[in-house]
Amino acid sequence: MPNRREITIPNAAPYQGLTGTYTIDPVHSAIGFSVRHAMISNVRGKFTAFEGLLRLDGAHPTRSEAHVSVQTGSLDTGIEQRDAHVTGPDFLDSATFPLMSFRSTGIVDAGDGRFRMSGGLRIKDIELPLHIDLEFGGAGQDSDGQNRVGFEGTATLKRSDWGIDWNSALATGGVLISDKVKLILDISAVQLDAP
Repeated sequence: MPNRREITIPNAAPYQGLTGTYTIDPVHSAIGFSVRHAMISNVRGKFTAFEGLLRLDGAHPTRSEAHVSVQTGSLDTGIEQRDAHVTGPDFLDSATFPLMSFRSTGIVDAGDGRFRMSGGLRIKDIELPLHIDLEFGGAGQDSDGQNRVGFEGTATLKRSDWGIDWNSALATGGVLISDKVKLILDISAVQLDAP
């Protein structure tokens, strides 16, 4: 049996020039979610305070890593009363658990600029596996001469797995808030170690 080794073919690594460490730019990025409300429509929200570090290996993208932390109290759904409820003890309890975080543990290249990132999502001191479907958005220099890279991502989770299980029954049947939550990521990151 021949020795197994990774082989890099010239001109076959479209991400070769992206190798480096990047910091997520919160001004040009978004971390949000969508959840079914009252069995009728979706409520959308976002977090306005977060930070993250990406270590990209352009030659071998599956060796790349991501670490992200989000301030749970920075939730914005467009309605202050709802924000206060969701960041309160019934849901995120941001006074006790001010941060939630994600750290990657592996990446699979799905082809055509698509990847599946596996990792651990920690909410309220409970860390569970999460898979994020990513799509490479592009890379280039911005107007300040900084190297940037962009990704879009989605993931679906059950909030009750993290102990976020508050709900209210509807008189017409069903519940006020779905257990299933869709995470939506739009990431722009700036290279820290550019030559």
